[in-house]
Formats: sequence, structure tokens, C-alpha cells
Amino acid sequence: MSVHYTLNLRVFWPLVTGLCTAIVCLYHVLRGSGSSRAEPPDGADGGFPLLKISVLLLLGYILLRCRHAVRQRFLPGSPRLGDRSAFSPRHFQEPSLSILLESYYEHEVRLSPHVLGHSKAHVSRIVGELVRAGRARGSPGPIPGGTLALAFRGDFIQVGSAYEQHKIRRPDAFDVLVPLRLPPLVALEPQSLGAQPALAPAFQGCFVCALKAPPGTSGGHWLRDCKPFAEGFCVDVRGRRHLSATLVLRWFQSHLQRSLATVRYSLEGRCRVTLTPGGLEQPPTLHILPCRTDYGCCRLSMAVRLIPAVHLGDGVFLVAPPPTSLPVGPLSELPGGLRADALWGVNTARQEQKLLGWLQERAPPGACYLKCLQLFKALRDLGARGLDPTAATQWGRILSSYVLKTALLAVLLREKAPEQGWDEAHLSKRLEQLVRFLRDCLLRRQTLFHCVLGPGGAAVEVGPLPKVLREATPVDLLAAFDGRARELAAARLLSTWRRLPQLLRAYGGPRYLARCPAPRSQRTQGFPKDEP
Repeated sequence: MSVHYTLNLRVFWPLVTGLCTAIVCLYHVLRGSGSSRAEPPDGADGGFPLLKISVLLLLGYILLRCRHAVRQRFLPGSPRLGDRSAFSPRHFQEPSLSILLESYYEHEVRLSPHVLGHSKAHVSRIVGELVRAGRARGSPGPIPGGTLALAFRGDFIQVGSAYEQHKIRRPDAFDVLVPLRLPPLVALEPQSLGAQPALAPAFQGCFVCALKAPPGTSGGHWLRDCKPFAEGFCVDVRGRRHLSATLVLRWFQSHLQRSLATVRYSLEGRCRVTLTPGGLEQPPTLHILPCRTDYGCCRLSMAVRLIPAVHLGDGVFLVAPPPTSLPVGPLSELPGGLRADALWGVNTARQEQKLLGWLQERAPPGACYLKCLQLFKALRDLGARGLDPTAATQWGRILSSYVLKTALLAVLLREKAPEQGWDEAHLSKRLEQLVRFLRDCLLRRQTLFHCVLGPGGAAVEVGPLPKVLREATPVDLLAAFDGRARELAAARLLSTWRRLPQLLRAYGGPRYLARCPAPRSQRTQGFPKDEP
């Protein structure tokens, strides 16, 4: 990612003037203290250097003001001072949407690669020590020290937008998968729930994991030997023992607490670390505040979501808890004897990173795939302004970062030659294309399928997949939301796009882009009362 630095002239020139003034005053004071000990000879002009420097500063200031006045007078579309008719809207040459998007991206959206790199390095060091300590401690769970206990595998996998180069604004939130090691006598039989017609669409992307005997073991002896593990980490579903995401998450949190207590003393000199327990929708979160860094600008408070993961093979993991797109409410009323605490989500971050990398390799120099995705997420955030907390939460669930990334991948894979027309000059057109595609998906004119669990299987570029994913039913990412919520989200998304120039001038970029006064209320800044 290229780095562009801009100079703020409103700060630069006063700073230079103040610095020059301070130097002149310091010189005058030092010269005055020296002349008190040795008087200059008669006829010497002691004030000439100070007078000369003052005149030079005054002339420089006059030249700068004259240059500014000439630019204001002769540049096209710039209003003249004292001409009241020039303040009418027709005399203003408003900046184009491309200029507004570029300015908003540089000032509000783009991350500094330097700060992001330091933040990721801090996260990698702290999480690495925590995971290694958890692996060395063994299992403190229901089977202490036994051979049928869960344990940390000893590594961790960095996923999410921060590691796919499309995170926006602040590098203060990260996702990390912590793979778990199952006992040698335990094998899993994962099954997708997408093929069950009686199940609600919200649960068709979930999986269940039944226990089975490894090859070469007898059933009777295996059931007896595996009983402690089944009682500590499994629940009964349709007469079989299934690995419980809730029980595994509870063990995972307690094991993290004990591991953190082990390494807390060694981390005191570098950072302050706290662990927030998770819940039904969120995994535990590790909060890191570095105490000393190489550079002061990297002292950011970071939140790292630690997600327990069970490896299925080929870089695919089952994760707990299931995705947050599930409807809010009681989950005990599941058909066919299913239980909510036995549901697992699937994580295909490795395959999605391969797909993004493949697209980047095919892209010509200057392609704006990731920049368009970053602005798409910024557009989502602008649309949430003015909403009450409940509506803002629903808006964030429907237009999650994963949904926006999947929409971009769907548009790129749908085109026969996606490498053409994705340069910086067509940024606004491509962003409009993404908005209208997602609007059609929300209105059920098109279907937004999971990029790996889609119809016809995943793209060849994602690499091999486990058999359970190859045979899984295609998953619609928006099927969990009712029609009314999708219609409101589509209307607000399109309204945000139509009023995007007003929102960009009101909320982002330098002030010289705001040619007109900013609105006074959140409602008038984007969405009138007669629109959602």
C-alpha cells in the first residue's frame, strides 16, 4: 500500500512564523546579555540585524498574502471577497465526487502502514506468549492432566480485515483464531445443517460435530474410554454425543485466564493486559495497552478477539460461538431435537485470503479493489449516523464487513475480465456498482452467496476443501434477516449513496472542501424524515 503524506498549510505557516520569531528573540536576548559586558564602539548599529530579520519576515508575509489574494481572484470558480452575489450556489464550482472520495479516504479512512505494522507486531508477540503458556500448562478443565483433555495446539492464525489490507481508520481491533488440540482417542464427524428444510434459513450456515471412534478402535472400549471427555465437553443431539460449542467456549475462557496469570508478570514492563469474558455472541477479548514502544504514535489500545477453533482440514476451522448474523432471541426452539449449544460456525479465512491474493496478482498496477472495499465500509459507517442504538446495531449486522467483502468478491468473480476498469479513475463508478449490487441482493433480485459455500462449489483459486464443505448446501448470507429489515437497509443504503457528496463535505476531509455551511442536525445531514 502506497503512503501519501499531505502538508497542512494552515498549521505549517503559523508554526514557521512562531519558530522564526522565537529564534530572533533568543538571538536578541543572547546578544543583549553579551553587550552588557562589552559595550559596542560608538557609531555601531546594534539593532540592524534584528531590524533586517523583522523586515524580511514582514516582506515574506506580504508576499504570501498577495499570492493567496491572486489565487482567489483568478482561479476559476473561486468567489471574490465583497461580492455578495458570488455566494449564491450557482457561482460555486463544487468539487467532484472523485475528489471528495479521495480526500475522505486520505483524511478519514486510510490507515498508516507504519502504525498498522507496529500494532500487528504487538498483537503477535503478546498472543504468541499467551498461547505458548496455555499449551505448556495443559488442561485445567474437567479432566485435569488426563489424556482426554482439550489443549491449545500452540499456534494462532491471524484473520480479519487487518491482515487482508482493507481495515479502515484505526488499527485497534483484531481477530485471532486459537486452534485446539483434541485428544488422540477423539474424532469428529462434522455435518452441515443446510440440507434440513425444516430449519430456519439463519441456521443453514451452521455445523454440528458428532463424536466418532478413530479408525482401528473398537466401539465398546472407545465409548468407555471416551466417557470423561463426552461428559465434560459434549451434549446429546438425536441420540449421539456432539461437541458443544458452549462448553468448549467456557473451558477456553477459563484456560485463557489461567494462562494470562502465568505470563502477566513478564508482560508488565511492556504492556497492560486484561481479558474480557465472552458470551453467546462474542468470544473473549484480550485488551492490550503497550506501555513503551519504539514510537509514541503506536501506543494504541488494542482489542483482540480470541476465537476457539477446531481444525477440519485444508485450513478450514469450526469456530465458537456461531456468527452474529443469527437472529436475537431464544434459540432453544430448534426442530428435530437440535440444541443451540451444539451449533458451530465455519471460518474459511485462509481460502478468502487466497482468493484476494489471486485477484491482486491478476490486477494491473493501480487497481483499486481494496480501496473500493475500504470506501464501501466507510459508506456503511456514514449511513449509520443519526440512527438510534437498536437500528444502528441492526444496520451493522446486515451490512457487516464480511457481507461487504463478499459482495466485492461476487462482483469481481462475476465479471469476465475483472482486471479491466478497476483503476483509480473509475473508483466512483465501481463504488456505485457495489452499492447497486448489494441493494439488489437486499431486495432479493440477486442472491449473495458465501464465497466458499456457494452454488457450484468454491472457486478453483481457493484451493482444496474438506469433503463436508464440498458437499454443503449453498449459504445465503442475507437469509437470516426478514424482508422488512432488508427493504429498510436497501432504501437507506441507496439514500446514503445519493447524498454521499453532502455527507463527505460535512464529515470528512479538509475544511476548504465544505463550500457551503454544514447542516445543524444529524437528520438533515443525510436523511430527511420521509426516508428510512
